[in-house]
Amino acid sequence: MASHRKPRSRSRISGGLRTTPAVGITTAALTSVALLSQTAQAAPTQPDRPSIEEVQKKVDTLYRQAEVSTQKYNAAKERTEGKKKQVDKLLDDIAQRTEKMNTARQKLGRFAAEQYRTGGVSDTATMFLADNPEDYFSQRQLMSRLTGEQKKAVDDYQVQQRTTAKKRTEAQAGLEDLTTSQAELKTTKQDVQTKLSDARQLLSKLTAEEKARLAAIEKAKQEAAAKKAAELAAQQKADEEAKREAAEEAAQQEEAAGSSSDTGSSDSGSSASDSYATKAAKALAFAKAQEGKPYVWGATGPDSYDCSGLTQAAWKAAGISLPRTTWDQVEFGTTVPLSDIQPGDLVFFYDDISHVGLYLGDGMMIHAPKPGAYVREESIYYDGTSSIHSVVRPA
Repeated sequence: MASHRKPRSRSRISGGLRTTPAVGITTAALTSVALLSQTAQAAPTQPDRPSIEEVQKKVDTLYRQAEVSTQKYNAAKERTEGKKKQVDKLLDDIAQRTEKMNTARQKLGRFAAEQYRTGGVSDTATMFLADNPEDYFSQRQLMSRLTGEQKKAVDDYQVQQRTTAKKRTEAQAGLEDLTTSQAELKTTKQDVQTKLSDARQLLSKLTAEEKARLAAIEKAKQEAAAKKAAELAAQQKADEEAKREAAEEAAQQEEAAGSSSDTGSSDSGSSASDSYATKAAKALAFAKAQEGKPYVWGATGPDSYDCSGLTQAAWKAAGISLPRTTWDQVEFGTTVPLSDIQPGDLVFFYDDISHVGLYLGDGMMIHAPKPGAYVREESIYYDGTSSIHSVVRPA
């Protein structure tokens, strides 16, 4: 019986056995792809870090923007201080005038009382007399009865009253302007602090290696600036030698020709040059004494300075009162070409005129560079030749 059974088909079983590995491989491949996809989604690619050059450019830009904001802060601070002095002066004036007006009013009260006792004043006039004696004296029929002294007292009171009212109006307007200036000062201060904070954050993210590379870049920049300063010094020396030789030759020709030309204008020019050199020496001596003190935005000394605060203080020591901001200092004095620059001259930088230094000679200057730095001597080409805006002789 068993031999007559239909044998179980093996092809389907064997077929199943043959297909099982293929299915396993396909599943594994799909699983791997899914895992790779999940891994890619879980760890997105990080953005590229900026290069050292990009960081330096960004930091320099932030410092420049902070310096512009510092000049705005200096201008706003100067306006605020001016407004405060003006308002304080007006309030003092009002207080003094109010006191005088009260004294005059008391005098009017005594005169009014006298008129009341001798003139039989009406009940209405009595009411005015009790609260406002000047209204009492404004009545024409009563004014005609006043003595010269009494009329003068009335006139003085009225003048004081009108002037005090006018001063109060001015003080109110001044207080409004002061409030506006104080708000501007606060906003500008916040702007400076934000720019400096952003710069510090950028620098704090650099590795030790990146900081070393940044220092190397800065060193190369300073060496190039020093070379450019030496070239300017050599050119100036050559120009001065040529002028001296030309002057000597002209003098010899005049002497040979027996000329007695008037040299008064030349002597006058020499005297003016000597006077400027004397003042410049005083300004430079002061500036050199400040070397090593920190740059602090908005500072005017004596412990710290910003760029225009240093130049203002230096020339003040020489008897010259410069304005507070770089934008005003560049308009003070005479603009001279870079080729004629002399010690003591003010060197302004950038198109926005946001930085200034005091020329020392030989292509060098003394300045308060930027936050984190100190008053120091440096090439006038410290930030590239194209950054020089103009040169001004302040005296």
